[in-house]
Amino acid sequence: MICRLYLRIFLQALLITFVACNAPPVPLDDIVIEKTSVPETCVRAVQSGDFVRYHYHGTFPDGKKFDSSYDKGSTYNVYVGKRQLIEGMDKALVGMCVNERRLVKIPPKMAYGKDGYGDTIPPNSILHFDVLLLDIWNPEDKVQIKTYYKPENCGRTIEVSDFVRYHYNGTLLDGTLFDSSHNRLRTYDTYVGIGWLIAGMDQGLLGMCVGEKRIITMPPSLGYGENGDGSDIPGQASLVFDVVLLDLHNPKDSITVEKLGVPETCQRQSKVGDFIRYHYNGTLMDGTFFDSSYSRKRTYDTYIGKGYVIAGMDEGLLGVCVGEKRRITIPPHLAYGEEGTGTKIPGSAVLIFDIDVIDFHNPSDTVEITTFFKPSKCDILSKKGDFVKYHYNATLMDGTLIDSTHSYGKTYNVVLGSGQVVLGMDMGLKDMCIGEKRTVVIPPHLGYGERGVEGEVPGSAVLVFDIEMIDLEEGLPDGYMFIWNSDVTPDLFTEMDKNLDGHVDPVEFSNYINHQVVTGKGKLAPGFDAGKIIDNMFSNQDRNSDGKITADEFKLKDEETKEHDEL
Repeated sequence: MICRLYLRIFLQALLITFVACNAPPVPLDDIVIEKTSVPETCVRAVQSGDFVRYHYHGTFPDGKKFDSSYDKGSTYNVYVGKRQLIEGMDKALVGMCVNERRLVKIPPKMAYGKDGYGDTIPPNSILHFDVLLLDIWNPEDKVQIKTYYKPENCGRTIEVSDFVRYHYNGTLLDGTLFDSSHNRLRTYDTYVGIGWLIAGMDQGLLGMCVGEKRIITMPPSLGYGENGDGSDIPGQASLVFDVVLLDLHNPKDSITVEKLGVPETCQRQSKVGDFIRYHYNGTLMDGTFFDSSYSRKRTYDTYIGKGYVIAGMDEGLLGVCVGEKRRITIPPHLAYGEEGTGTKIPGSAVLIFDIDVIDFHNPSDTVEITTFFKPSKCDILSKKGDFVKYHYNATLMDGTLIDSTHSYGKTYNVVLGSGQVVLGMDMGLKDMCIGEKRTVVIPPHLGYGERGVEGEVPGSAVLVFDIEMIDLEEGLPDGYMFIWNSDVTPDLFTEMDKNLDGHVDPVEFSNYINHQVVTGKGKLAPGFDAGKIIDNMFSNQDRNSDGKITADEFKLKDEETKEHDEL
């Protein structure tokens, strides 16, 4: 009996357990939340009083759909905690992050209760909502700025009324891209703080440095408000802009000059009307390269202060020394303006030029002579017609070596004033005595001019010669190629006509003149080919050009005005 009693109790307990496991669901007392997707980072969670935008699917426990924001093609936008939602949803949204997804189960008493909602929600219905949160903001929100890169040097930041060029990616708070300047392959160019931008961007750009990168987040009240902006930006949407500043200037700006290197001595500074040769690298403010004279392997050569270059460069090149290095920053209204130059220099771009001044001169310049050694005895000074021998080192103004007689191991020998050297050197060698040392600076119009010497002297280059006079032989009076040092014999023709055949041939004439030179009775102009001088003298006496000189030809010549190289 006892065993049967225990068996009956056991079977009864088992039956009760089975019935309990398969009983109808008990109505919920509170909402149930399942977090089906949670973002890795959650900068901000919903609080009571926040405004949210979210998508949802609404279903009954059996899966039957009763509503969906997706079907309406727009998010559900509402304040949380202000009884604009059913109680269960007001509670379920608190603590959610943007891009978080929740499955929310709401009991009837926290939904539409015993009355339901028209034909859509029956009385006492449990509601399931699959919610995806897209946006959060609060009426008290201001612009939020997060700088994630700032250059080490930041000499200037954006102020009200500045003009800026920047790139940006614009997204909604959930990361949906609505616009990008990168996709258009051009910067966004605008004034800041004067109402040309939405209020949040006007505020968010202030204080930025060129090269700085920021995340600017703004509520809709500082963006596009209740109506949004077309199909890309919905109404009541928070906006996020990822901005990099490329350029910054003010219409009142003038150029700025930073001296990167100044030579120890500066005898002269450039002025309006000078012709200058310089090298440069040209970049935009963000460091983008657009041009370089170095890449062309030649200087940029121009007049300054005369409008041959952009206004900012015209100004920035004034007052420089040879060898000086400068950084010239030029605002667009003093450069290429709103149009730019096409692909290399965008419109409204600030330009930065790093320049290295090679030389400059003025068309009115003459030769500059500086004597740095003069012997104590300096009686005989070089003059036009003298035959001089000298050593030199030739350089450009920046010290670049062009040529040196020392490398050849011999002097350079010329007749002054005969056109054997450039005019500036002719001028620089005058009034020197043997042993004297000079530095002669020759402007290009007295040197090798605009063309220069290919492979040796650049066009329009100022030349610097360090000269040492080694020897000089006095020349003949101006214009003479031969002179007598003693009285001329009255019977000159007879002395020349050695074979007494009544005429003087070229050999007799040459032998006679050379003998006069050797014996010191006559002198040929030094530094010239003696044979050519004598041949020219013979030709001048040979009136009929028959290859011989007669006594009558001598007589006729004697009756004419005497020429400088004649007898």
